[in-house]
Amino acid sequence: MADINAIAKQFTDFYYQAFDADRKNLGPLYRDHSMLSFEAQQFQGTAAIIEKLASLPFTTIQHQIATMDAQPAATDKASMIVLVTGQLLTGDEQNPLSFSQTFHLIPEGNSYYIFNDIFRLILGA
Repeated sequence: MADINAIAKQFTDFYYQAFDADRKNLGPLYRDHSMLSFEAQQFQGTAAIIEKLASLPFTTIQHQIATMDAQPAATDKASMIVLVTGQLLTGDEQNPLSFSQTFHLIPEGNSYYIFNDIFRLILGA
């Protein structure tokens, strides 16, 4: 079995670099049955997910990853759950926002696609 943590790190590095550069280019990571939960709103399918991500009200963003944990998601140990926490800066904002994002990755060929994607900002109490 491949090193699940190395695969998860490679995936998250690619995902956040692509997101920060131009989130409209994330389409190949999703499928028509993929689902995104973004701050309690749900979107299904590549077109709806990319439309949501592209419509976010900022032109620039920078993700800073603090932690990343990965586990096999099924008994076949091929799919995986990846939990990421970190901070992000949007536009000219000086104060970073904390976030949590969970991916359910499914193997396809020599790569993975996002089956489930759950994103939440972590707001102070």
